[in-house]
Amino acid sequence: MPVRCAWAGDDELYIRYHDREWGIPVYDDNRLFEMLILEGMQAGLSWITVLRKRDHFRKVFDGFDALKISQYDEKKIEELVNDPGIIRNRLKIRAAIQNAGCFLEIQQTHGSFSRFIWQFVDGEPRQNAWRSLPEVPAKTAESDRMSRELKKRGFKFVGSTICYAFMQAVGMVNDHVVDCFRYEEIKSGLNQSGRR
Repeated sequence: MPVRCAWAGDDELYIRYHDREWGIPVYDDNRLFEMLILEGMQAGLSWITVLRKRDHFRKVFDGFDALKISQYDEKKIEELVNDPGIIRNRLKIRAAIQNAGCFLEIQQTHGSFSRFIWQFVDGEPRQNAWRSLPEVPAKTAESDRMSRELKKRGFKFVGSTICYAFMQAVGMVNDHVVDCFRYEEIKSGLNQSGRR
C-alpha cells in the first residue's frame, strides 16, 4: 500500500486525483484556465465537492473554452444557476465569465496564459520538502503576487489562498509530503504512468 498525502483520504476519486493529476506541471492554456475556474468555484467548499462535479462542469461550460464562456449571456447564466450538476453560485458563475475575458486578454498580450502564469515561479516548478500536512502553507509570497496581478487584470475569486491551491494543483509547486510516493516521481519529472 503506497504512502500518500493524508488529504487524499480513502475516497477513490480523491485518490485517483492525487495519484494522477495533483502536482504534475501543466502548461496547456485550456487546462490552466479550467483549474483556475474550478479553484475559484471551490472557495468555501471542499475540493472533493468540485471533483465530483467536474465532468458536468466541463459539459455545461463548453469544455472550459474561454472564448465561448466570455460570450455567455443572461439566459446562459440562468441555465447555469439552475443546474444542480454544478456549484450554483451566481457570483462565481459571473466571475468565471469575467475571468474568461481576462484570460483571453492575457493570451493576447503574453502569447499564452501559461507563459504569464509560470513567471511567478520563474518558469520552473518549486520543489518543497514538507514532512507533514500542517507544514504546508495556505499561501506564499508568490501566490500573494499572483493574486495581486490577476486582480489588477480584472480577475475575480483569485485570492492568495485560491492562487496557492491552483499552484499546487498545476504543479507550479511540488507540495506532496516527502513520504508520499508521488513526491520523488514529481520531483524527478515522472508523470502518472512513471514515464518522463
